[in-house]
Amino acid sequence: MSQAQDNSNDPLHAKKKAWSGRFSEPVDAFVLRYTASVDFDKRMALVDIDGSVAHATMLAKVGVISEQDLADIKRGMAQIREEIQTGKFEWQLELEDVHLNIEARLTALIGDAGKRLHTGRSRNDQVATDIRLYLRGEIDEIIRRVEHLQEVLVAQAEKNYNVIMPGFTHMQVAQPVTFGHHMLAYVEMLERDHARLIDLRHRVNSSPLGAAALAGTTYPIDREYTAKLLGFETVAQNSLDAVSDRDFAIEFCAAASLIMAHISRLSEELVIWMSQRFGFIKLPDRFTTGSSIMPQKKNPDVPETARGKSGRVYGDLMSMLTLMKGTPLAYNKDFQEDKEPVFDAIDTVKDTLRAFCDMMAGVEPQPEAMHQAAQMGFPTATDLADYLVRHGVPFRTAHDIVGQTVRAAAERKCGLEELPLEVLQSFCDKIEADVYPVLSLEGSVKARNHVGGTAPNQVLAQVKRWEEIFNSRK
Repeated sequence: MSQAQDNSNDPLHAKKKAWSGRFSEPVDAFVLRYTASVDFDKRMALVDIDGSVAHATMLAKVGVISEQDLADIKRGMAQIREEIQTGKFEWQLELEDVHLNIEARLTALIGDAGKRLHTGRSRNDQVATDIRLYLRGEIDEIIRRVEHLQEVLVAQAEKNYNVIMPGFTHMQVAQPVTFGHHMLAYVEMLERDHARLIDLRHRVNSSPLGAAALAGTTYPIDREYTAKLLGFETVAQNSLDAVSDRDFAIEFCAAASLIMAHISRLSEELVIWMSQRFGFIKLPDRFTTGSSIMPQKKNPDVPETARGKSGRVYGDLMSMLTLMKGTPLAYNKDFQEDKEPVFDAIDTVKDTLRAFCDMMAGVEPQPEAMHQAAQMGFPTATDLADYLVRHGVPFRTAHDIVGQTVRAAAERKCGLEELPLEVLQSFCDKIEADVYPVLSLEGSVKARNHVGGTAPNQVLAQVKRWEEIFNSRK
């Protein structure tokens, strides 16, 4: 065992900072705990290793370190990676963060070659690189989960393409729609989320490595080479901005907030639909819970929890905006606080999407309850107005006639389709017997037969379109 390895277990050695030469006394233990980030930034350990290996490879390429140093660094990093993945790595609070923990362990394993690794870089560009690499991978995973949820909702749409339910405005029955059409509305929302994540990924995927502390470095580095090794699309063009930019993290939290907003809207509808007042759906039992006191209860806990967690992600966005609003160029210790909101948003969105993919696949619509509810509130009144317009009645006049017809049906406590023909004709002599198919729920949805409409064949056309999109992504 080398002397460097012996020293790695020495408490005094561990407490000696990489930057301690300037200082005459050690950091207070409370201050150390207050300012350390290793407890949460250690999740970036593997991408930190990737970044360091790429940096070392570049240093060897331009002749700053030897090929032997590079070989030792790769060997040491491979062992550290294995220790981290198997849970054997010993994280030390005294070493503040993930970067110094890994560097200290590397030096303990390979000696001076480990000390040469940090040549030409700073923790400022190192952490900026790590968080971009880490977030890039998480964005890819979230995109996959968004796509999965879209596929689940499209499958529900195909299965229930002609199941009629009430469409609401102001939470009042407005017009009949199909359950499949309703599911496809959320597929469209998620598609906008999908597009935002892909667009955002391009801005995340820019390399700050080589900006060093804030002004660049005097070493003959090759930033384009390290960017290529790490899969970055571009190189950040200003060293000050490279180390101090967190726009991409704010953008991610904003995109995550919109995903959660869409999930929360769906959650609200699931909660309402599951209630006894509606009875539109049944949720799988594994996504519900009972009451501690009322044995009859079946509570929609997963949708309610997701609805609540949307506020949590909104808070992450506000934290990031507030964090960045008053920070001067370039790097500031405030930036340490960027990781927990981003990590929390990542975890919350991923877990929520996972839950909804499984839950929505098991949702069971109740067609009879939906159909009965859709008959309330004269949902085909607009269809009657359209019928009159097609027979030459000006729309505003038709609107007034239908209002009178609705009042008559309300007084009789029946639907428009139940009014006798002579009663309908008393309001307008252009009404004939062919009006009754128009006034049916089935006729109403079938008549909306255009792109984006709720007609069953249009729902199936959209299902086919989405299946083609899904196949193109594979």
